[in-house]
Amino acid sequence: MMKKVLSILMASAMTLGLVACGSAQPASTGSGSTSGGLIKVGIINNDPNESGYRTANDADLKAKFTEANGYDAAFAYSLKNDEQIQAAQNFIQDDVDYLLLSAADTAGWDSVLKDAQNAGVKVILFDRTIDADASLYEASIVSDMAKEGQTAVDWLAGQNLSEYNVIHIQGVMGSAAQQGRSGALDTKVAAEANWNIVKQQTAEWNAEKAQQIVQSVIDAGTPFNVIYAENDDMAKGAVAALDAAGISHGVGKDVIVMGFDCNKWALEELLAQNWNYDGQCNPFQASYIDEIIKTLESGGSLSQKTIIMDEKGFDATTITQDDVDTYGI
Repeated sequence: MMKKVLSILMASAMTLGLVACGSAQPASTGSGSTSGGLIKVGIINNDPNESGYRTANDADLKAKFTEANGYDAAFAYSLKNDEQIQAAQNFIQDDVDYLLLSAADTAGWDSVLKDAQNAGVKVILFDRTIDADASLYEASIVSDMAKEGQTAVDWLAGQNLSEYNVIHIQGVMGSAAQQGRSGALDTKVAAEANWNIVKQQTAEWNAEKAQQIVQSVIDAGTPFNVIYAENDDMAKGAVAALDAAGISHGVGKDVIVMGFDCNKWALEELLAQNWNYDGQCNPFQASYIDEIIKTLESGGSLSQKTIIMDEKGFDATTITQDDVDTYGI
């Protein structure tokens, strides 16, 4: 199924041209040395157990960056910026050819990326953007998180509620996903008198923490009619709290439930009309990175600095089984 999704998404995204889609301690695997002409890469990612999205993202990378495909790859994982930066320094000292980075936080990367550049290590961003000068990395294959948030908020506005009382469950603070998905909602709430945030708190992508946040609002007796959760796992945790309290949710029910990432099980909740909306975040970036590396290794130049993954939002009233099978991760 993953191959089916990847082929569909590659067909649409490749029309844009080659570019150039959350706590664990850093852990690494790999031989630590390059032999037989293998391209040495250090891959820094968020914790694969963070979410279904991240599990799919990590599996996609591991399937592509193998010795059989010409790579000597090592992986490091953390949800903490300082640990990721230390992992980057370790990879630079280990003389990797390429550093692939999905940053835990958008800030703080300038110094280590300059070290990479000085050492001749080429940096490719995936999944998330960072606040650093574009000259410090070769290419970026990312989701437009701000667009994801805006698409979701536009959908919510289209529900034409007389009043919006929103429990806003945020992801890891400072991450590109959190900033993009929070930004559109914050802007809308500031502009509209009938939009209110009754609770805004990070659950750090975690279902159990999200459940606790929603339960605290229920216990306080504060009225709400929207759950805006910045990933599917947190939406799942929020729904667990609603179910425990006997509060109805989904199409035509008391509470609108919104998530992001399009896990297959989450899209099935939409299909059953238990949830209302899910925003796509495409985790399959490895083939794009592979093409970029091959282009650079052959001495070619990249036609674009950035590829924005093609993504959409799904409504429970219009989603189909084919959508679930095609886009679910």
